Amino acid sequence: MWKFIVLLAATVSTAFAFGSEKPNIVYILADDMGPGDVVAYNQDCKFPTPNLDRLAMEGMKFMDAHTNSSVCTPTRYGILTGRYAWRTYLKSGVEHGHSMHMIDPERETVASLLKKHGYATACVGKWHLGMDWTSTDGKSIRETAPLNVDFSAPLTNGPLDLGFDYFFGISASLNMDPHAYIEGREILGTLEFLKDKAEVKKRGFTGAKPGWAAKEFVQSQVLPDFTRKTCEWIKEKASAEQPFFVYMPLNSPHSPIVPSSAFAGKSGLSPHGDFCMETDWAVGEVLRTLEEAGVAENTIVIFTADNGTSPAAKLAPMQERGHFSSWIYRGLKGTTWEGGHRVPFLVRWPKGIAKGSVSKDLICTTDLIATCADLLDTNLADNVGEDSVSFLPALQGKRIPNVETRGVVHHSDSGAFAIRRGKWKLLLDNRGGSRRANPKDKPVVNAADLLLFDLDDDPGETRNVSREYPEIVESLKKLLAEYINRGRSTPGAPQKNDPLPRNKEWRQVDILEEYLD
Repeated sequence: MWKFIVLLAATVSTAFAFGSEKPNIVYILADDMGPGDVVAYNQDCKFPTPNLDRLAMEGMKFMDAHTNSSVCTPTRYGILTGRYAWRTYLKSGVEHGHSMHMIDPERETVASLLKKHGYATACVGKWHLGMDWTSTDGKSIRETAPLNVDFSAPLTNGPLDLGFDYFFGISASLNMDPHAYIEGREILGTLEFLKDKAEVKKRGFTGAKPGWAAKEFVQSQVLPDFTRKTCEWIKEKASAEQPFFVYMPLNSPHSPIVPSSAFAGKSGLSPHGDFCMETDWAVGEVLRTLEEAGVAENTIVIFTADNGTSPAAKLAPMQERGHFSSWIYRGLKGTTWEGGHRVPFLVRWPKGIAKGSVSKDLICTTDLIATCADLLDTNLADNVGEDSVSFLPALQGKRIPNVETRGVVHHSDSGAFAIRRGKWKLLLDNRGGSRRANPKDKPVVNAADLLLFDLDDDPGETRNVSREYPEIVESLKKLLAEYINRGRSTPGAPQKNDPLPRNKEWRQVDILEEYLD
């Protein structure tokens, strides 16, 4: 059955067909990259990003895009499941290289949904959602530098068990062990144990923690290898009739900041700038591959980031030279300030999106699974994508329904909450949920225990207005409590949040106690 959607845009009137012409989808996730690190957003960016700028010129730029968390693991969970990660046992922090699986294998993911609808699926890059390792002695395995891992045993409850046909990548961040590639269920290379920082340094690693490492593993080659593997897989699948989905979570520009020799020093600004330029190059290689394979016209390419820029980027020296990774926003990675979770979000789809278009609608990284379901003209079950809203209408040049009344929840590295609805944003922790600070930020005017900001008038979150609008404060507290109580933030049957781990308390929600079930 042919189904056409006409784009209501001033310059373009196109239609796309389902059935044999389902669009390919490539989702590229940068790691620790703020909107100020992309020229398409920040005209004062001090290094070029031509391929990202091209995505904006040839597609749509979202001006109000956010992550569900301001650190790695929870954002990735939200992208693949459409569910806030704080609904799981992970109430703060991130997983590690040997952590057990976080996503229940029975839970629908973007990959499993698309696979059911005929897509070939691949994940190439940094996983950071846990997977199950086998012990040599039957005992539990530490999350970092364990001594009882059977590396010859196949990995389970990882990407291949969550809808992906193919996986090549690393288990967590580049600074976490095991410092080795994984392909499918197998860890690659000859492994050795680096027992301390001296051995890590001798091995030539930057900013890495002791633990297991493959002798063949080179930090600065990880991004080029991810790019090469992604492009090879696209070339292979592009010749088939089957549509494909690639999830490409990069290791860059996250620390250790290790641009390859081709990019070291290239920005003239900082290693962070160099690594951002190499990230832009990786995007360009994917675009080139799609074009050479003849599939660019009906491929949706999405580029975004998992959170804002990290303090590891050494922000102060860059700011002295006029480069602001968080752009006009307060905060950085790990915080509930805008700079922690407001990210670049660019979408190109020549067959379906007007060139140079801009959306000011509020969207979240949890929204991918609902958008894919909308593309496929299928409904999500009540226990799927509980916090996901389709942004397909925005791609069509329309407003997202009910976007003005939608609440989006943000979460810090310490597990502190913020909630946004319309122009109002409430922070439940007056430090932004973290001790991390952006050097450019000044103290909030009229600070209080709870902070309320009018983002239309004050996008930089400089002046608290909670005392002036106590009714807004209470309404947002009630809304957050409702989202917690119902196990979802979207319409549908109430769902259950995962149980708290034994002997654990969820202190970050104490302030909502009067409204919680």
